[in-house]
Parts: sequence; C-alpha cells; structure tokens
Amino acid sequence: MVRFKPGFGQRFLVTIDTEEEFDWTQPLRAAGHGLDTVNRLRKFQQFCEGYGIVPIYLVDYPIVTSPLAVEMLRDAVAHGRAEVGVQLHPWVNPPHEEEVNQFNSFSGNLPFELERAKFMKLYNTICEAFGTAPLSYRAGRYGIGPNTATILREAGLPVDTSVRSRFDYSGWGGADFKHLPVRPWWVGNDRRLMEQPLTTMFTGLLRSQGGWLFPLLAKIPRAHGVMAKLRLLDRVPLTPEGVTVTEALRAASLAVDAGLPVIVTSFHSPSLVPGHTPYVRSEADLDTLYDWWRQVFDLLLSRGVKPSCVKDMMDWIELD
Repeated sequence: MVRFKPGFGQRFLVTIDTEEEFDWTQPLRAAGHGLDTVNRLRKFQQFCEGYGIVPIYLVDYPIVTSPLAVEMLRDAVAHGRAEVGVQLHPWVNPPHEEEVNQFNSFSGNLPFELERAKFMKLYNTICEAFGTAPLSYRAGRYGIGPNTATILREAGLPVDTSVRSRFDYSGWGGADFKHLPVRPWWVGNDRRLMEQPLTTMFTGLLRSQGGWLFPLLAKIPRAHGVMAKLRLLDRVPLTPEGVTVTEALRAASLAVDAGLPVIVTSFHSPSLVPGHTPYVRSEADLDTLYDWWRQVFDLLLSRGVKPSCVKDMMDWIELD
C-alpha cells in the first residue's frame, strides 16, 4: 500500500472522464461522435474553483484535438487551477488498426504494440496541446490489461486510476476488480507506478461482509435491489451518475470513517449538458448533478478532508 507523510491527513480528488458525446445505447463507432458539451467545461471549472478544488480532466483524443476544448482548459491547467490526464478510448484514437467492437473497446485487450501506439499518440498530443506532461491515466471503460502498466512506466506516467474497485467487467470482456482494495497501492516493487482506484463503498448493516456477499448476490435475480432497499447491503460508487446524494453522503461518510487517505470521485463530461448521458436528461437533472457535488463537497470539507490533485498527492508520498 502507498503510505503518505505525516500531515497528509485525508484528501479527495475530482476526476472527470472528459470525452466526446456518443449514443450509449448503440454499438461503438470510430466516427459519428459530437463535441457539443465542451463549452460547459468552463462553468464546471469555475464551480470547482469556488471550492478551491483542482479538478482532474482525463481527456481523450477527440477532446485534445478540439481547439475549443483545449482553449477551455489550457489556462486553468497552465496556472495550476486544473490538471490534465489521459483517458484512452481506443475506438476513436489512432492508429485505427483493430475492429471496433466491445472486446476491443477495452484497450487492455489490444495487442501490446497497438495499445502502446494508441496511448503514445494520445499522450504526446496532450503534451503538445497543454505544454505539460499528464500525471494520471484512466483507460476508457476501465479497460486496463496485462500490458498497461508496462506502457505507463515507459512513458514515465506515475498514477493509474483505471481500477473501479468492487466492480466486475469480465462479463463484457473487461477486467474483474471486485476483490481489489479502495486504498492506493504500488503496481510492482519499484514504486514507479501507483494505482489510485476510484472510491466505491459498501453501505448497510452487512457492509463488512460486502466483499464476499455482494458478488454472491449477483447470482440471485433482484437480490441486490432488495438488499439495498432493506438497507442491508449496497455498493455505492462516488459519482453523481446513477447515485443519489443521500447514498453518496452515506458512502462518503463511511470512506472518511474508514480513514481512506484519498477519496476519488468521478463523472463523465457529457453529463454537463442534458440529453447526452442516461443520467442527465433535463435541466432539472443538471441542477441535481450540481447540487450533488455541492453537498458532497460540503460534507468532505466539513469532515476535514482537503481537496487535492495528483501533483499535490505525489508530493506527500512516503518512499522510505
């Protein structure tokens, strides 16, 4: 596990999967996406700045090659009010050598040379667009594979945040994270690459048994819903997408009580405009999303959890 220097306390990160818009109900395509939501990035940036938060924009290839998106973010990144990271959507990222399908949408399933070529194309484009090297990586669809860590080490990128602990994507061709911890750990013994998983908490009276019980309940139809309704066991990721603020506040409080050194929140940038994700279909939904963030920020700050970013977090790592 990663250890932090005395005085670090507890911190939280705000990560944004900053990406193109596409129809989530349809098969993935290499073309045909939109970028209408990028003009809302500035509003969210200003919202975060009001709380003293440095958001982390994990940008993919359509975003970093959009002059408008780069214009929206460049000044904040240059002056330390935001950070930029890497998010690889292989189906829209050159070189385009693979068949676009569900299996290949998890970049870790691609051959080593192709995964590396796509990553380096995106990484170098981000460096050129923003004038700085990104410090963090998230595979689109959380799609890391056996070669991903090697590729990140080669690039000198110190933090991966692709692991969604307590989730299992193996049924779709992705990775199985259900038994991985929610605290950051070193990938390998050389301490060159840290895994900072997204925060997901088990809530309910049986939460201490969630690690083995929740996967078992997946085999029983409707069991998860019944257990959640009875407040016995629920799995709550810290995202405003599909998670009510009541659920999120309960999970965030448990994360603080558990002493998690870093609490990671996330959402997708297309949710900043109604109609582009299943979670925000109207202006009322968008108001609810912003209110979710306000209440979660207020709770974390009131509990003494400080906002952070990858650069700040890395400065506090204990290597001895």
